[in-house]
Amino acid sequence: MKEIKNIYPENLLKCWHPVGYSHEIKASEPFGTFLLAEAIVLWRTADGTPHAMRDVCIHRGTALSLGWIKDDCLVCPYHAWQFDKKGDCVKIPQAPDVQIPEKAKTPSYYCQERYGLVWVALKEPIYSLPEIPEYEHSDWKLVNTGPFDWNSDSSRQVENFTDFGHFPWVHPGLLGDPERPVVPDVEVSRKYSVLHYSIVRPEASNSEDFPIFANEEVVKPERRSVYELHLPYTIVLRLGWGGEKGMVYFFTSQPISKNKCRGFCIIGRNYNLDEPDTVLQEFEQVIFDQDKRIVESQRPEQVPFDFTKELHLKFDSVAMNYRRLMKKKGLSY
Repeated sequence: MKEIKNIYPENLLKCWHPVGYSHEIKASEPFGTFLLAEAIVLWRTADGTPHAMRDVCIHRGTALSLGWIKDDCLVCPYHAWQFDKKGDCVKIPQAPDVQIPEKAKTPSYYCQERYGLVWVALKEPIYSLPEIPEYEHSDWKLVNTGPFDWNSDSSRQVENFTDFGHFPWVHPGLLGDPERPVVPDVEVSRKYSVLHYSIVRPEASNSEDFPIFANEEVVKPERRSVYELHLPYTIVLRLGWGGEKGMVYFFTSQPISKNKCRGFCIIGRNYNLDEPDTVLQEFEQVIFDQDKRIVESQRPEQVPFDFTKELHLKFDSVAMNYRRLMKKKGLSY
């Protein structure tokens, strides 16, 4: 695999990152996107397996994502050179009798499919994806929401997802109650590349438009939230209300570039299984749009991992631990 010239920390290139929902990566046509400022192309061979390569033809620099798929190869749209799943050029129509030069290839990347997403690592991965046993169980229904494209860094998008203090003000009547703004103490533990923490906090009652949560007939509802924050940009959140009903939020952010990201949120629950997916999808669109307006205004667009650059209070303990661990693991910039 060719060495990647990239402005990002080496360890960030060695992480799994989401690059698209499974349904976006088709067997009929290539899918182009960016990961850590690197142009990549996703495509599937006939057996349905997804593959990832640099989105450039070595011949004249054309985007391979503009081409097509033939005989389990990716075909360049400019001169129809064919590249196999390893990134090697296997056919040059203009010179069928000439030995294909060794240089005629494009770098391929590590690629896998899980939880309804396709993931790519630009270099050999150092961390595994989180385990979510609920998503393997037939009693749980999964709903894809988003994706959510923001003009901010993935670190800002992830930190916002873990910020408890903003709920009453950014999402009043949906996720928080302005009459109950106090954030309870949160203890954060660290294990390898994962932050673990939980909180019991005030929650807004269900609205008629969005009967989302299992807190019916409660005057001042509370929720118990159990978090796993997997470095660098993935969160598993389990919600409960004291009974058997529960939800699991799986959120992960694609770092397109320093100032652009794309969030994916897959929600599982074991109740209201007959409710249309659109209810959750429309609810999350409202929530993420409310957050987007705020986060896109933050300066700098990236989380400042230097603690002196922003003011921190006790209820910011999750963000402080996140920044500290990102820096320790060589994932900050």
